[in-house]
Amino acid sequence: MEIQDILKQLRIKHGLTQEEMAERAMVTRQAVSRWENGETQPNTDTLMILSRAFDVSINTLLGAPRTLFCQCCGMPLTDDGLISREPDGRFNEDYCKWCYVDGAFAYATREELLEFLLAHMPNADGASEEARRSAFDAQLAQLKHWKQA
Repeated sequence: MEIQDILKQLRIKHGLTQEEMAERAMVTRQAVSRWENGETQPNTDTLMILSRAFDVSINTLLGAPRTLFCQCCGMPLTDDGLISREPDGRFNEDYCKWCYVDGAFAYATREELLEFLLAHMPNADGASEEARRSAFDAQLAQLKHWKQA
């Protein structure tokens, strides 16, 4: 779905006129009209305001142009309900709601996350613990959170 359709759908879903949506987004009614006609798109600051006002991620507002993955555990973030939030309620599109909670990471070390994954992830092919640990560790090493550590 295109951004113009998403914005119009959100406005209608919330029973708002273009004028009311403009007030929430701190723009003019004409700006909302131009968005819905596909003439322009909201800037980054306005996308952040819309994200908070309608409780959707910026990725969703943009029509989900990119596949998000938790940069701590690697889980696909296929729904806004899986995305973590900052303490002020803003979405943090880098992490899942289990790895990053209330502004803090749930796993202090990569080893701690590895232990959790080994205990909770299915082992359908019957791989040894050593093989599984190595595979998980290789995947985690590619993620932003663990590259920084």
